[in-house]
Amino acid sequence: MMHTTGSTANTGAGAEQFFHPYIMSLPAYVAGKASPNPDVIKVASNEIPFPTLPAVTQALEEHLRDLNRYPDMGNVDLTDAIAAYHGVSARQVCVGNGSVALIEKIIAGVAGEGADVVMPWRSFEAYPIAIQMSGARPVAVPLRADGNCDLDGMLAAVTDKTRAVMVCTPNNPSGSALTHRELRDFVAQVPSNILVIVDEAYVDFVRMDDPVRALELIDEYPNVISLRTFSKAYGLAGLRCGYAIAEPSVIAALTAANTPFGVNTLAQVAALAALRERSTVDERVRAVVDEREALQLALRELGWQGPASQANFIWFDLGKRSENFADMCLRHGLVVRAFAGDGVRVTVAEPHAQQRLIAAYEEWVHSE
Repeated sequence: MMHTTGSTANTGAGAEQFFHPYIMSLPAYVAGKASPNPDVIKVASNEIPFPTLPAVTQALEEHLRDLNRYPDMGNVDLTDAIAAYHGVSARQVCVGNGSVALIEKIIAGVAGEGADVVMPWRSFEAYPIAIQMSGARPVAVPLRADGNCDLDGMLAAVTDKTRAVMVCTPNNPSGSALTHRELRDFVAQVPSNILVIVDEAYVDFVRMDDPVRALELIDEYPNVISLRTFSKAYGLAGLRCGYAIAEPSVIAALTAANTPFGVNTLAQVAALAALRERSTVDERVRAVVDEREALQLALRELGWQGPASQANFIWFDLGKRSENFADMCLRHGLVVRAFAGDGVRVTVAEPHAQQRLIAAYEEWVHSE
């Protein structure tokens, strides 16, 4: 039996006595919630509306008996396959437990108390959490009117305390994407001792002139790191696997900080199998993009003026009316993601889900 010494067993001590003050003030990450009603479609989390690839299912089944063994800590097969797919060296790839985990490791490795990390806002909710977890200060720069990162504003926010800059393109939740020229001109002006983290989670859905080619920037600017994920286009959101591509010394540092055995066996197996099915992945992505374009056209005919999405979701810039529109969507059988005071993000999903969204928006317009 364990006894306490010099104190009572239960003093009612709060967590603030143990954790850093900035931990207690972390913003909450709000996940999209599914409805218990099977007739309601969840379009809140940017998941791709296709079942697991058959080849992935088969690969997973073949490894279910091996789960008493630790995964390959070096993610060697997957790392080699990613490197081959992108035409880079395996020394330029680091696989992690989702791109979010890699963001956390990167920020923890380059920032800390007294440091700043510049980020766009509104953007991915995990950014301020990861930054504050490191003890650093998030410096939020509002988006441009077109929903893109305000690169000029972000440059102006850089000081001698800045250790990293986050760029999200296409941006989540606005869906807007920067051009390669915009990003290159920006990177050229960022001091070389500041890491530029380019979050490209939705890069597969981009269809525009002069799209960002972050891997080209890495060859020219060694302070650039590109983040990718298997959660979106590859449909592996439930297994958490992502990767970073950067200059070898940057990857060596990130690998050293990475969680040992952080990517489980099934995630590695599934990601490798999915990468080998890239032609099928491309077909699925094309279907989502076609649905996205048709949806945006239908919404614009109803007066929607949101930014042209280059991702697999649509943004409704509704400000304080966001939660009311989310309620309207729920009445039409859709669970969407409302960002209180800002807007509503809706995943491009099955055609019948899109018809529900169009009907909900039409009713919304007429009720205004």
